[in-house]
Amino acid sequence: MQCYTELTPPTAVTHSLSLPFLSSQSRNLVVAKTSLLQIFSLKTVCEHVDSSATNAEHSTKESDMYDPRVSNGDDAFESSFLAADTALLRAEHARTTKLILVAEYPLSGTVISMVRVKTLEAKSGGEVILLAFKDAKLSLVEWDPHRHGLSTISIHYFEQEDLGGSPWAPKLGDCVNYLAVDPASRCAALKFGVRNLAILPFRQSDDDTAMDDWDEELDGPRPAGRTSSAAVNGTSKHGTTNSPYSSSFVLRFSSLDPSLVHPIHLAFLYEYREPTFGILSSAVGPSSSLLRERKDRVSYMAFTLDLDQRASTTILAVTGLPYDLFSVVALSPPVGGVLLVGCNELIHIDQSGKAIGVAVNSFAKQCTAFGLADQANLEIRLEDCTVQQLEDTADMLVILNNGKLCILSFRMDGRSVSGLGLRLVGEDVGGSILPTRASTVTSLSASSIFVGSEEADSVVLGWTKKSKQMNRRQSQTETRAADEVDDYNMIGDMEDDDDDLYGEAPSRLELPGTALKLDSSNSKPGDYFFRVHHELPNIAPLRDIAFSKPYELSTRDQSVAEVLTGDLQLIAASGRDRSGALVVIKRMVEPSVVGRFEFPEAQGVWTLTARKPVAKAIQPDKSTATVNGDEELGVQFDRLMIVSQTTENSTEESAVYALTSAGFEALTGTEFEPAAGATIEAGTLGKGMRIIQVLKAEVRSYDGDLGLAQILPMFDEETGAEPKIVSASIADPFLLLVRDDASIFVVRCDDDSELEEITREDDILLATKWLSACLYTDTTGVFTGIQSDKGYRDGENVFMFLLSAGGALYIYALPDLTKPVYKAEGICFIPSTIAPEYVSRRSAARETLTEIVVADLGDSISKHPYLILRAASDDLTIYEPFRVPSDDTAVPMSKTLHFQKVNNPYLAKNPEVSAGETTDTGKGEYDSPMRIVADIAGLSTVFLPGSSPSFIFKSSTTAPKLLGLRGAGVRGLSGFHTEGCDRGFIYVDMNGIARVSQLPSETNLTELGMPFRRIKIGEDVNAIAYHAPMDCYVFTTSRIEEFELPKDDDYHREWQKEDILLKPLIERGCVKMISPINWSIIDTIELEPCEVALCTKTLLLEVSEETHERKPLITIGTAITRGEDLAVRGCVRVYDIVTVVPEPGRPETSKKLKLIAKEEIPRGAITAISEIGTQGFMLVAQGQKCMVRGLKEDGSLLPVAFMDMNTYVTSVKELPGTGLCILADALKGIWLAGYLEEPYKMILLGKQTQNMEVVTADVLPHGKELYIVVADAECNIHILQYDPEHPKSLQGHLLLHRTTFALGGHLPLTMNLLPRTKATTVLPASSEAMDIAAEETIPEYEILMTLTTGALALLSPLPEAQYRRLNTITNHLSNSLYRACGLNPKAYRVNPRAPEAVIGGRPIVDGTILMRWMELGSQKRSEIARGMGIDVEQVRDDLEALRSGVAYL
Repeated sequence: MQCYTELTPPTAVTHSLSLPFLSSQSRNLVVAKTSLLQIFSLKTVCEHVDSSATNAEHSTKESDMYDPRVSNGDDAFESSFLAADTALLRAEHARTTKLILVAEYPLSGTVISMVRVKTLEAKSGGEVILLAFKDAKLSLVEWDPHRHGLSTISIHYFEQEDLGGSPWAPKLGDCVNYLAVDPASRCAALKFGVRNLAILPFRQSDDDTAMDDWDEELDGPRPAGRTSSAAVNGTSKHGTTNSPYSSSFVLRFSSLDPSLVHPIHLAFLYEYREPTFGILSSAVGPSSSLLRERKDRVSYMAFTLDLDQRASTTILAVTGLPYDLFSVVALSPPVGGVLLVGCNELIHIDQSGKAIGVAVNSFAKQCTAFGLADQANLEIRLEDCTVQQLEDTADMLVILNNGKLCILSFRMDGRSVSGLGLRLVGEDVGGSILPTRASTVTSLSASSIFVGSEEADSVVLGWTKKSKQMNRRQSQTETRAADEVDDYNMIGDMEDDDDDLYGEAPSRLELPGTALKLDSSNSKPGDYFFRVHHELPNIAPLRDIAFSKPYELSTRDQSVAEVLTGDLQLIAASGRDRSGALVVIKRMVEPSVVGRFEFPEAQGVWTLTARKPVAKAIQPDKSTATVNGDEELGVQFDRLMIVSQTTENSTEESAVYALTSAGFEALTGTEFEPAAGATIEAGTLGKGMRIIQVLKAEVRSYDGDLGLAQILPMFDEETGAEPKIVSASIADPFLLLVRDDASIFVVRCDDDSELEEITREDDILLATKWLSACLYTDTTGVFTGIQSDKGYRDGENVFMFLLSAGGALYIYALPDLTKPVYKAEGICFIPSTIAPEYVSRRSAARETLTEIVVADLGDSISKHPYLILRAASDDLTIYEPFRVPSDDTAVPMSKTLHFQKVNNPYLAKNPEVSAGETTDTGKGEYDSPMRIVADIAGLSTVFLPGSSPSFIFKSSTTAPKLLGLRGAGVRGLSGFHTEGCDRGFIYVDMNGIARVSQLPSETNLTELGMPFRRIKIGEDVNAIAYHAPMDCYVFTTSRIEEFELPKDDDYHREWQKEDILLKPLIERGCVKMISPINWSIIDTIELEPCEVALCTKTLLLEVSEETHERKPLITIGTAITRGEDLAVRGCVRVYDIVTVVPEPGRPETSKKLKLIAKEEIPRGAITAISEIGTQGFMLVAQGQKCMVRGLKEDGSLLPVAFMDMNTYVTSVKELPGTGLCILADALKGIWLAGYLEEPYKMILLGKQTQNMEVVTADVLPHGKELYIVVADAECNIHILQYDPEHPKSLQGHLLLHRTTFALGGHLPLTMNLLPRTKATTVLPASSEAMDIAAEETIPEYEILMTLTTGALALLSPLPEAQYRRLNTITNHLSNSLYRACGLNPKAYRVNPRAPEAVIGGRPIVDGTILMRWMELGSQKRSEIARGMGIDVEQVRDDLEALRSGVAYL
């Protein structure tokens, strides 16, 4: 059988939600990416804004200046919102909202909707989230601060058969299901099925108490039972635990009103004392083709729910609405009512049923007789648009399906709406800042919203009110008026206003004459200035991929290229509209080499930024020197480099070098002594005034000019022993040493830059054997606590982390060594959570740990400390520290500090030291310790040297991810920041080559776990192909054009008089060629009008009938669609790439496309093409036929064989060189055919037994068996087998349906058969291991799939024994791992529509769960492995083999 593994997570954002989730005062953003849930917090920073930049390219950079109005909290906009329109013009720095990832959870379900609910009690004090999943499931979750994660309150199912309706009703998965919630959180409604509405009530306090408007003078004494109905910690005063919800019930739409036959959309309304929702419906199905009979048949009705009686009351009904309305948007005060969104109009209905609308194009008058204000001159299409009310304003933002922005304004007559006004936002103020449509919009704060997209980057979009009449500086009169408004507002907030029944009264007092002046800009065009604050990268959808050799192989020096590039790289077509792009994806980090040097004797390297000493006569005051020194140190380049090296006669020594712009040179004439021995660690102390060199026997201190200042020997006066130093850690002003006798030595640098030992007063420090230790400077307050505005004094925030030989973690707050501030046992068992109260069971299943590191990971926006444990096999375990909240502020850190394991599926390759060998040594010595690099291209990272060189990267919006460094093993690495190498690094590999490098430019290293670079195209990229001989890429694009009727048609002379403004849109294709030299377009060929390319391949075709010469040619299949009443035509184009004279200054333009063959097909589009046979022919799917064609010398394509198909061929694949091919039909499923060359003939070998809408398919050979992998339109993978010897196959005429695997919402778009590489085993070389390797050979092929959500997945065939092992492990993990939202991972992978025999058959192994194997502790992993009769190393081998199948990328 097979195993399905996701190589990269989904990137397309489908849903979003803003709410106080982590606490009652926080502001969080929750994002759903199909089956991935991410929780973000908001941070406001100051950025430099280039006022001259356009909306497409905003030049911003982060600033370190402190603005007291800007906090690290959520909003912080209240201080100067009235003057926001002049703040952008007056200052160069603007407030910018950034996203910081708090947690992410893979879900065993597909999210279809999310709403926020405020309950009486929540563990975090904030609100909870109600998520709706496919097939009518609801999950209510909250944030648990004690476990720093999601906690599932309840899960609800509404998928029973008795709720499905009639037998001919569509299935739940085929219906549009969504979730709506009452604004007061009294209930939520799930619309599922065709006409079902599930109501989930929530317990709330009494209305008057909740609204805080109980007046004892008017209402009398407050009832005793109603004083407070809130519960504390989930328990009421009477000691009973109350659930936040009541029992749910289901309503049929017909029970609400018999006319609700075809519900369209519904939403809950504001300002009602009882839950009230408005629903848009029609008695007959709306249809544009039957517009004359079904014109204006849509109605809007409002119903009030009685949750106790489970009944409803109709309070409002408006009929005769346009047929094309599709959405109901509830409006909050002061506007109120609802906004109905249609394709051609916008209609507002208030609480009294008064309807006012506006037509946005010329088609509105033809579609409806409803009275609408005329704004047809806008000619706007509202299909697939999203609408979001701007917070603290009455305006609404409308995002069109092409990404254009519009502002909808309401003209108010008192408290009622008298008119609507829609205007486009100009491009100069950000109207075209979004490249394509949005999938979700959520308001974040008073001046920012989150715009999620499935086809482009999701962005945090901020706006500023920009008035044309405002000068660059406010006059003193305007400033004084604004101050008076703030004073009046402050008084108004303190007073108790008598609000009316619905609470519509303004909450702020306004000075007479000032309100109109401040708000008048809202009605003028250009009053909003939009810019992007932050982005979430997205590469979805991945329409097509191609594999190519990296360009560096043919341009750089051969020896360097073999190290720095892989064998192949993946190029994918992604995006839509203006976000269309090519994405270059690689498996490992391939650095840009600035300098390369032969350095065979180098073993370790350290670069230093040291300040030169200043003479005492001219030395300034210490306080002044400290501040200026810090500033100078922040901008100073690295000056020196210390190298630990081994000579030819195995003598260890050290050398010092002076750094140049892109290299280094030997430094002489200093007091640095190379013969002192090998360097263990090097760094600076005393604010850069002292250079510290740690040797095995002593510690040396130098000044900035390498003048020897002090020698600190390792000599124990009591015992006379001279222990050797094995590792060291530096954190100014402390130095920590670990010696070979398992003892530690702590040194402090005093104010005079002298090193002195800190006395180890705690007996634990003297009696315990220490395995590893490190120092960490806490700048985030995770370990220190609350940080003051002035920060910390020197040394107050430095902590010492110790790992004992017994597997315990100790933390000391330096310089206090009297007692530890934290202690946790059982670290050697690597549990999922490290807590002080953790008690491990007695077990021998310990992980052999060799090193511990605590370091900050992140970027310039956010950094967070992480605890990293290194095992003997070089596998890393990453923990995130968090503090458990406590009501008692005096609770020490030893009770509140916990560490939570972060999922890390990355496994090291080819470890130098096996687990058994490391255990035998009994020492914690390790030649290549992990290296903390504070700044590499703006990222704070940790590097793992050795045979598996890897970086740990993290950005503010991602979790930590390990990425391997391309090339051989690495001995040592250090940062390298010079004028010629900005924030780079230098490393020495196992071959003795030193490279000064930088991270690849324009490459994202943190989002996918695989580096990728995006090349912007600006159009839909449909397909891509790579031409190996000319080393270039050919891809086809399409753009939208207006369709015009032909003016020269003699049968339709009236077409010449067509004068409509809003013309139909149609696609037009284009063929482009791009060069990998600089990723520029070097050739473009426009296709005919209405012609679009559907498939593009590089085929090895026969070009000569005499010599039978073959040549790789670009073959493109197109479709020409001119309307519904004309037949679709197709065309096959064959291009060759030839060499021409390049353009001046552009040597890459020496290649052009040359058309050598063109065959027009009168009936049917060319939907798929493939190579076939061994003679260089092509297989073309044209209309309802599949035809084998050969290229003739005269440029024609001669058909030699054909096969009649059913409806529409979606995919054609051949098993290379065999003539066996599969033909995928859009309705009838899969056919397996064979092609014979003598005579030319196509034979049907087998077909699928059931009809299926196939999206893509491919063959998967496994030994002597042939499998067919099929992806249908319902996001399922089906495994079919061609087995003529099986009795149920009727001698092969029927394809056997082996199993079905559900992908949820991940729809495969392409499948590619790839060769599979073998992973190197980590098992010891024994006769038994050799027998196992001989019996269980890794299959030769696997399938790489691209998904609509931006994820990459791998389907790998497994041998029988390996399949049983991994399937058993998956079952254990499904029961052992935490299930986010309470979902069942097994049920998630089962297709309920599959045949019963298939459901009960052998399933595909879920590699998504399997890759979470490392989340278990060593004890649990050992128990599972022991239960299967194998060891943990065997499981590790199996997991590494799955991920290393595409090691050539």
